[in-house]
Amino acid sequence: MTPQPNPQVGAAVKAADRAHVFHSWSAQELIDPLAVAGAEGSYFWDYEGKRYLDFTSGLVFTNIGYQHPKVVAAIQEQAATLSTFAPAFAVEARSEAARLIAERTPGDLDKIFFTNGGAEAVENATRMARLHTGRPKVLSAYRSYHGATSTAINLTGDPRRWPSDSAAAGVVHFWAPFLYRSPFYSDNEQQECERALQHLEDTIAFEGPATVAAVILETVPGTAGIMTPPAGYLAGVREICDRYGIVFVLDEVMAGFGRTGKWFAADHFGVTPDLMTFAKGVNSGYVPLGGVAISGAIAETFARRPYPGGLTYSGHPLACAAAVATINVMEEEGIVDQAAAIGENVLGPALRELAERHPSVGEVRGTGVFWALELVKNRETREPLVPYNAAGEANAPMAAFGAAAKARGLWPFINMNRTHVVPPCNISEAEAKEGLAALDEALSVADEHTV
Repeated sequence: MTPQPNPQVGAAVKAADRAHVFHSWSAQELIDPLAVAGAEGSYFWDYEGKRYLDFTSGLVFTNIGYQHPKVVAAIQEQAATLSTFAPAFAVEARSEAARLIAERTPGDLDKIFFTNGGAEAVENATRMARLHTGRPKVLSAYRSYHGATSTAINLTGDPRRWPSDSAAAGVVHFWAPFLYRSPFYSDNEQQECERALQHLEDTIAFEGPATVAAVILETVPGTAGIMTPPAGYLAGVREICDRYGIVFVLDEVMAGFGRTGKWFAADHFGVTPDLMTFAKGVNSGYVPLGGVAISGAIAETFARRPYPGGLTYSGHPLACAAAVATINVMEEEGIVDQAAAIGENVLGPALRELAERHPSVGEVRGTGVFWALELVKNRETREPLVPYNAAGEANAPMAAFGAAAKARGLWPFINMNRTHVVPPCNISEAEAKEGLAALDEALSVADEHTV
C-alpha cells in the first residue's frame, strides 16, 4: 500500500489523542505520540506520508507483520459467525487455538488457560504455582519484565517496578546470568552459569525451600536486554526446582512463537517448565490474547478442585480465531524457519560487522529476530552510553540516536542504553538490509558520545 498524505486528518487524530488518551508509562504533558495512518507487512506510516520500517514489531508482537490478509479474513469470518461468547462454553475457535498451541509447547504442557495478555498470564501462573504447592514465595530475576498488573509488576526486575513495589507480595529477586555485566565476576560462560546457579540455590536456602512456590524466568529476557542464558543454566534451574518441589515457570510472552527461530525459546535448551506463559506473537497482536500452558501435574491439582480464577474474555472467539490463523500462516509460510535463517544469515553477521566499525557498540546479542546492541561510552570500561534508568538530559545520547534512526525511516526499539533489533519474523532479506543500513547511519550519531 502506498501511503497517501492527509495532514488534516492526522492533526485531528493527534488533537483527540492529546485531549483524551492517557498513555502508558508516560508523563502525559511530555510526550508527543506519532499519529499512525496505516501499516502493512514490516512498515507503518504517518499522515504526512512518511513510511517507517518497524524494527520493533509494535511492542515485539507483530511476528507475522501488519495486516496479514489471512488473519484479517479469519477475524472477519469469526465476527460474522460468532463474535463473542462466555468462557464457560466450548467454542470452536477457542478449542482449536488451544489444540494448536498445545501441539507446539514442549513436554506435557497440554492444557491452555487463556487470558487477555501476558501480564494476566503471569498473574495466573503465579496463582497456580502457589495453590499447587501451598507456598507463598516466588523468585524472579532482577533483569526482567513480567507485566504491569499487581503480582506481575512486583515480579518485574526493572525500574518500572519501583513506584508500585509493595515489598509485601511474596517476591524475592535474584541475579540471573549475564556475562557482559556479570554480577559474579565471571571470566567465561561456564563460570557464569555455575556461579548463577549457586547463587540461586543459596537464595532458596536462605529464603527457606519450603516457602518457595515458584521460580519464574523469561526464557530469553526481552526488554531487559535479550541475554541468552548460557548452556546448562535453564537445565540447572529445572534440576534445582525439582529437588525442592518448586514450580518452574518460563515466561515466553516476548520470546515465543517464532521470535528466536523456534516455536518457543525453551526449544533451544531442551527444557520443559511446569508452566509457560505466552501472549504477543500467538496471534501477532491482532486481537489481545495471552495464556498459560499447564503441565499434567498442575492440571491434576484442579481436576476436582475448582481453580479460583477467570476472566470475562478468556479465550475470546475473535482473539482465538486470530491465533488459529496466525499459527496456520506461520506453518504454511515457514515463518519460524525464516526467522532462524534471517537471524543466522543476515541480522547476526551484519550486526557483528556494525559492532566492529562503531565504537558505541559494546556487545551484540541474540538469535532469530531477537537481537540487542549494548551501546557504551567506552568499550574498555563498558560504561553504558547513558546511566541506568536515565531520563531527560542524561538520556540525550540515546534520544539523539533514536531521532537519527527515525529520520532515516527506521523505527527503533530503545530501552536504556540498548537498541533492540526485533522486526517481524517474516521480514524479507531486502527489508532487513534496508533497516541495517539506516541503523548503521544512526549508530554514527551514538559514536559521537563515546570516549
